[in-house]
Amino acid sequence: MAKYSRSASKDVKRALHRRKKGTLKSGEGGEGGTVKSRKQAIAIALSEARKKGKKVPRRKSKSKSKKS
Repeated sequence: MAKYSRSASKDVKRALHRRKKGTLKSGEGGEGGTVKSRKQAIAIALSEARKKGKKVPRRKSKSKSKKS
């Protein structure tokens, strides 16, 4: 079984192209400014794919520190 759906990977590909073109914006409604980082572009694309209901693994939650 694949972790990501084909359409989710296409969304990532599109986002990377938009980043390279300079049209990918961060933040709600694209108000945060232009995305420079490749990792940030991938993260944005995956979160948008998740919102659309595509097959993408859940985000890793912050690890809880153990108290002894």
